[in-house]
Amino acid sequence: MSSIFTAIIRSVRPAFLLLSVSVVFLGGALAWYSGAVWSNALFSLIMIGALAAHASVNLLNEAHDAHSGLDGLTQRTAFSGGSGSLQMTPQAIKWVEALGYVMLGVVISIGLFFVLLRGWGLLPLGLLGILVVISYTPKLTRSPWLCLISPGLGFGPLMVMGTYFVMMGEYSWLAFGVSLIPFFLVNNLLLLNQFPDLDADKQVGRRNILISEGLQRGALVFRWFLLSAFLTLLLLVALEYLPLWALLGGLSLILAVPLYLKVSQYYDDLHQLQPALLWNVILNLFTPLLLALGLWLAGS
Repeated sequence: MSSIFTAIIRSVRPAFLLLSVSVVFLGGALAWYSGAVWSNALFSLIMIGALAAHASVNLLNEAHDAHSGLDGLTQRTAFSGGSGSLQMTPQAIKWVEALGYVMLGVVISIGLFFVLLRGWGLLPLGLLGILVVISYTPKLTRSPWLCLISPGLGFGPLMVMGTYFVMMGEYSWLAFGVSLIPFFLVNNLLLLNQFPDLDADKQVGRRNILISEGLQRGALVFRWFLLSAFLTLLLLVALEYLPLWALLGGLSLILAVPLYLKVSQYYDDLHQLQPALLWNVILNLFTPLLLALGLWLAGS
């Protein structure tokens, strides 16, 4: 029984949940900067909902990839190829899948509470989020462009704007603009992690951008997304939609520049590309947090 419990915990991929923490802090900081009355209880409930949604995606992904045999084919790294827990403990698959749907139930329950609290304007965002959670692994990974943008959609516009709406009670174009920063970065997070999994993904019928367009075109998309994230931040500050303090988010260029160069040079060399996987994770975690810190300081 302990091995099943361990497999369930590993299938949640706890370390990766830090990404949800980062982008929810960004949405909360933007609401604070925009004049929201801060509520620790409300923000905590938002965080629980975001973590439950992320855990649900991870659990359902692990279960689906165990059923399809994908994770048994991957060249596993610290950042790609699944946790490997269900290959070692296959009897845990049904428990992992069940917990994935339980977590989704938690998300739906919290979402309905927020709709009652803030109004029906939140409902379309919530329904789209549920659709992404349920369909990502079995459906969206078979469509190159939907597979490319759905991770960023979930952690960018859905989480950032959802957090902002719950804290503020309304949407704003500024929240949408800010949400594009994690949109581009998180798309790249999943895109780069697909490089080591390319052959395995082909064998189980996935059809991501690397499979449909090739490694060189995939690397080009990665570079454009990386540039777009920082150009979005710079533009929002230059047009005075965001304060100068928001440029704290630009400190992560220290990692973004070598990451850009590494992917440009070694997109077809997995050994040389390995450090870029770590840099990409750190970039995704710290850019929203640094931007959130800048917004919080500007709003204080």
